[in-house]
Amino acid sequence: MSKSEKQKRIGILTAGGDCPGLNAAIRGVGKTAIVEYGMEVLGFNAGYLGLINKDYIVLKESQLSGILTVGGTILGTSREKPYKIVKSDSTESDKPEKIKQTYKELGLDCVVCIGGNGTMKTANMLAQEGMNVIGIPKTIDNDVWGTDVTFGFESAVQIATDAIDRLHTTANSHQRVMIIEVMGHNAGWLALYAGMAGGGDIILIPEVPYNIRSVCKKIEKRYEDKKPYSIVVVAEGIEHPKKGSAASYLAEAITTYTEIETRETVLGYIQRGGSPTPMDRILATRYGAFAAQCIADGCFGTMVALKKGELTTVPLDEVGGNLRLVEPDNPLIIKARKMGVSFGDEFL
Repeated sequence: MSKSEKQKRIGILTAGGDCPGLNAAIRGVGKTAIVEYGMEVLGFNAGYLGLINKDYIVLKESQLSGILTVGGTILGTSREKPYKIVKSDSTESDKPEKIKQTYKELGLDCVVCIGGNGTMKTANMLAQEGMNVIGIPKTIDNDVWGTDVTFGFESAVQIATDAIDRLHTTANSHQRVMIIEVMGHNAGWLALYAGMAGGGDIILIPEVPYNIRSVCKKIEKRYEDKKPYSIVVVAEGIEHPKKGSAASYLAEAITTYTEIETRETVLGYIQRGGSPTPMDRILATRYGAFAAQCIADGCFGTMVALKKGELTTVPLDEVGGNLRLVEPDNPLIIKARKMGVSFGDEFL
């Protein structure tokens, strides 16, 4: 940087649900921005709340060392949605104005927003307000539109697969049906990948409508074929009565229809914790370093993404409001069906 060039000052925040790899992404952005481009880096605490309340810390390179393997986020997170209008108060929120004020008073050249779909939607709104924004996609759900993969997903698949592996042994010992429910909201990526990696006999995802009688017939057929247990991997977002979890509904229905002992396990927040896998560390680092490069190049109003193994950017206004869901003809689903895996939609 020449003496005539002004030192850039950027902000970083992590918003939405936590997941493994957030610190790796913060490190990737911060170290590249400081070492390669001589930028000043501010870290905003608790997601968009940090921008609203002007709550931040100055991140030095030394503070970014030793966090690569650490789960969670050193900046904290929140589900604050600055543009959301509370139903009880139809007046327009002043939070966006506070964010613009923080941005201006601190002399920011860009804010890097690390998060999932909701975070990208807000990031786009901030960009529409005239702020320089770059998004980095993270979520264990892997449902952010515009990228082939989000960091956090691979770590969650590993955690869910480990759990399924353990259920195999107790299911075999007791000759039971074991149901494991994984996260994913309305996307079935986590259930599909963990189900395949863990050898699930039945995989139920929101994108493929299932029939409970078809599920039960699959289980009964396995017992007729002298296969003493069955593993059912289910995404939390499948169609089921609102009362209770998807897993509890399936366990009760299967027990009622088949009279086979059935137990459920809801994996829950365990999927979002712990240290990121090596691949998530690398992906988050790549995303972070590329985001810093985009800032240097003035490529704002975009989200960094991975497509066919190559880093690229997509406009934020194309990302917000869209979901990347599993297509029913996904190659992995086709291969699974050929191996006898049921998705609960077989004809009775």
